[in-house]
Amino acid sequence: MDNFLSVVEKVNNAVNGVVWGWPALILLAFVGVLMTCLTKFFQLTHIGHWFKNTIGAIFGDKHVTKHTKDKSISQFQSLCTALAATVGTGNIAGVASAIVIGGPGAVFWMWLIAFFGMMTNYSENVLGILYRIKNRDGEWSGGAMYYLRDGLGSKPHCKYIGAVLAVLFSCFCMLASFGIGNMTQVNTITTNMQSAFNIPRIVTGIVVMVLAGLVIIGGIKRIAAVTEKIVPVMVALYFIGTIAICVIHIEKFGAVFSSIFRCAFSMKAAAGGGVGAGIAMAIQMGMKRGVFSNEAGLGSSVMVHSSSNVKEPIRQGMWGIFEVFADTIVVCTLTAFSILSSGLFDLETGVPVGEIANTGDLVGNIFGNTFGPVGSGFIALAMLLFAFSTVLGWSHYGTKACEFLFGTGSTMPYRIIFVIAILGGATMGENLAWQLSDTFNGLMMLPNLIGVLVLSPLVYKCTKNYCDRHFRHLDVTPMLSMDPKIQAENEEAVRNGSE
Repeated sequence: MDNFLSVVEKVNNAVNGVVWGWPALILLAFVGVLMTCLTKFFQLTHIGHWFKNTIGAIFGDKHVTKHTKDKSISQFQSLCTALAATVGTGNIAGVASAIVIGGPGAVFWMWLIAFFGMMTNYSENVLGILYRIKNRDGEWSGGAMYYLRDGLGSKPHCKYIGAVLAVLFSCFCMLASFGIGNMTQVNTITTNMQSAFNIPRIVTGIVVMVLAGLVIIGGIKRIAAVTEKIVPVMVALYFIGTIAICVIHIEKFGAVFSSIFRCAFSMKAAAGGGVGAGIAMAIQMGMKRGVFSNEAGLGSSVMVHSSSNVKEPIRQGMWGIFEVFADTIVVCTLTAFSILSSGLFDLETGVPVGEIANTGDLVGNIFGNTFGPVGSGFIALAMLLFAFSTVLGWSHYGTKACEFLFGTGSTMPYRIIFVIAILGGATMGENLAWQLSDTFNGLMMLPNLIGVLVLSPLVYKCTKNYCDRHFRHLDVTPMLSMDPKIQAENEEAVRNGSE
């Protein structure tokens, strides 16, 4: 077994070096910058509008939260399921890993990639709604595989390129669902439960497998019903806990901010390495862990956003902006401040004061040092909720990828295999689990970014169409779907304001 894992690690390292090399990172950043420019910095210029139509609409628009009688889910449920998949161990252990390896400066690059990633995620959601279809069971099916096949594939001489990239994306998505959405999450759960409560890994793995199975087998309606209850509670509790840590160490805020910006351009890496390695390591870890956390550019969350009962693509795009904002700008920042203000790092050099053996336990130790055993237990339970909800969300992503490849009849066998695989994540080594997840993320990201890049003019046209109607009050036909039948059905609802 050890020899097999050694071979897997060597192969994974070779592939990881390619998919997370500088060309891929530049492509990721370029697409985010491009979409930000094409939409005229929509995440800034219309910040009040998208806040009003996302978090603000939850309290004032019944269409956002109302449960549906058909196979679709509400806009709020789609957000909660997407956040369930994104707000996970990446927000705790992932941020800790980025800071330990890349130094405090990694946080700056995490912020930067999140700022542009807002519009990447926005674009994915817009394309997802434009190209989604209904399967034979009456469920909405959408995602990168559909806009690659039907969008990119509709371009001159690109039919086969679009089809091949759609298949590759779906294959990579299925692999990623077992990595970022399963093994890494469960591995972190078992590590923290063993550390905080001395519960054997295998016992925790079995319990998580049973609970996840009860939800996942029921499909997207059951997953959405559970996540809309779990996600608001877990985010609120973690928010309160990290805010308390930050308030206790408020006198260090200036030093933390200074360290983040100074180390972002430091010439020496926190984890060692020669002079000049610091900036490269900070950028790489910030971008990798940022994408691991908010998934902007992976084309993942669009699969659940496409299941929403929304008619207007831009509306769902705005939920994508809010998703990245909540995940990285809010939750990851609070985690980073908790870590950097704890005294475990020299804020002048960005280097850990002592040896940090396990990044998965770092935040738990900080809470334990501050609040005693209650703090360690709180983080262990927070990790349990975060990671468990991520497993639920990613099971849907993998299901949709499987459906695209093999049809709706294949989805139940996939769900069963996904649930059983949870035990593998419970016993796998932490480093290998993270490394595999990084690789699967990168493999999934590349075809998706190609699709978003090629279809960027369509996102621009759709955004302009929305702005013409809502801000300039022009009487123009709304762009709602690339399918004429769906366009006709939705157009009347949008014009009547009954979306």
